[in-house]
Amino acid sequence: MFQILKVENTIDFMRWSKVASFFSILIIFVCTFIISTRWLNLGLDFTGGVLIEIEFENRVNLEKIRASLDKSGFVDAVVQNFGSSRNIVVRLRSQDGIVDQALGRQILDIIKDGVDKNAKAHRIEFIGPSVGAELSEAGGFAILASLVCILIYVSIRFEWRLAVGAVVALLHDLIVTLGVFSIMQIEVDLTIVAALLTVVGYSLNDTVVVFDRIRENYRRMNTSKSVDIINDSITRTLSRTLITSTTTLFVVIALFVQGGAILHGFATALFLGIIIGTYSSVYVASTLALRLGIQREHLVST
Repeated sequence: MFQILKVENTIDFMRWSKVASFFSILIIFVCTFIISTRWLNLGLDFTGGVLIEIEFENRVNLEKIRASLDKSGFVDAVVQNFGSSRNIVVRLRSQDGIVDQALGRQILDIIKDGVDKNAKAHRIEFIGPSVGAELSEAGGFAILASLVCILIYVSIRFEWRLAVGAVVALLHDLIVTLGVFSIMQIEVDLTIVAALLTVVGYSLNDTVVVFDRIRENYRRMNTSKSVDIINDSITRTLSRTLITSTTTLFVVIALFVQGGAILHGFATALFLGIIIGTYSSVYVASTLALRLGIQREHLVST
């Protein structure tokens, strides 16, 4: 099998487990504090606002539209294609003192003056805050439900100590990722929720690979201590982890560079999640399982 890193001797990862645990607890505390004080920059999917669908005679340049709106003071407007390259949707928060229909006509006039005088508005809709609240609750429930299902799945497939380690690692990944989003005030919309669920699946996959090797090593290394088995398991899966993470990061970087502004938040969440998830599968999930007293008899029937 192709390997990026060929390791002859077992790396003592758990030697740094106490330092890593302290760092993880510290970063979780900091991120939780930042999220609770600055909160998140919620997008229109969660806050509500105005949606305008506009049709053009020819293919339209989204960057030109964004530049025109930015110049007019609508810097938070979200512009994306809708159905074809001649149709776009503009979404933005409601403005104080401006009726939503009037706001829609104002956006249309700006686009007509700066981009295409023949542009036509197909619809102007108001997204109420109640709809945004429902989407926020649904997004939070989706993430919570995924964590509960993962806890049950890993408990059945492996053992509850490993399940707790896996779920805590996933919570670590989500909190740190959201903490960075709060610090940078990156807009959080439904695509970010999708990215966070993707991060959960990706991080879990890394963790399960390590756990599977731990169980295999408990059968193979009968006389070894748990800490030695965990070190050997992480070492033997290290090359696979590096290959998977590196190739995935290439795709995520391509999404960020070529996908346009609409995908920047999505790609950023994936980028952070992959890096943090790779760390947590070693120094959160495995370390916590060791601290909870995982032993050979817990995974191998006698």
